[in-house]
Amino acid sequence: MSDTMAQKALGAEVAVRSAPYFPRQKKRISSRSIGIIVFLSICALFFCIPLYVVVITSFKTMEQIRQGAMFSLPSVWTLEAWDHAWNSACSGINCNGLKVGFWNSVQILFPSLILSIAISMITGYALALWNVRWAGGFLFLLFICAFVPFQIIMFPLISMTAAIKVYGNIWGVAIVHAVLAMPVLTLIFRNYYKDIPQEIMNAAVMDSGSFWKIFTEIILPMSGNILIVVLIMQITSIWNDYLIGVTFGGMGSQPMTVNLANLITISTGTTRYNDNMAAALQTAIPPLVIYFFVGKLFVQGITAGAIKG
Repeated sequence: MSDTMAQKALGAEVAVRSAPYFPRQKKRISSRSIGIIVFLSICALFFCIPLYVVVITSFKTMEQIRQGAMFSLPSVWTLEAWDHAWNSACSGINCNGLKVGFWNSVQILFPSLILSIAISMITGYALALWNVRWAGGFLFLLFICAFVPFQIIMFPLISMTAAIKVYGNIWGVAIVHAVLAMPVLTLIFRNYYKDIPQEIMNAAVMDSGSFWKIFTEIILPMSGNILIVVLIMQITSIWNDYLIGVTFGGMGSQPMTVNLANLITISTGTTRYNDNMAAALQTAIPPLVIYFFVGKLFVQGITAGAIKG
């Protein structure tokens, strides 16, 4: 038996050695691929070069900036501009730095997220899986509201927030963010829940499942992908907003973007470009950090069907 196996192994080795050798041909890069690479490289440079200038300028002193070498690295790296922008930069008559606006933005962000996502998730679930009367007309109204410019409804919103005593404070800004986001978010949640098989709903109803029990035990655990997508969308939108913050925020409740604009546009004497660049980076870092940590989950949520319809 061992001799037979040895002969088979020897025959297989001889067959492999005697087989013709075909060298692997290298894949040629097509002209189309080269064009795409060149185009994407130009787009990347279009954003990276200004960002490079902003970053290195924030670490320079004003003496180095006055030399005019915009693209040169700092001869002496310093965090003076970062410290000044965070702790003592002037926004209007207040010289407490951007840290005040940062904490205002944080206090605006969390209630805005909770209100907008919670209400739109429940509304989208009801419209998608329950026989709601006048659902078609309500969806059409939501579709129209999603594309109404904010400037058209600005004054009615000012009157409404003033009537309920929230105009000029953090809650006023948060409520307006939630109201403006609900049409789009409701449509997104509705389109996502629409693809849940009706058999699951029928079985849940037969098991004496109520509206809220089905939502908490079945729908909510299946909403991971869309929640990640909506969270990142809302965080980016709310944190980078300027118009709502400057319109509905009072002197002590303006977000970080408003403080940044005041710092750059309202100045006396020599413009401190290093302070301005450091302040811009401090404002942009929080959403960038969030996206870097959960950006992969954002892409997975989109590819898994978080935005459809």
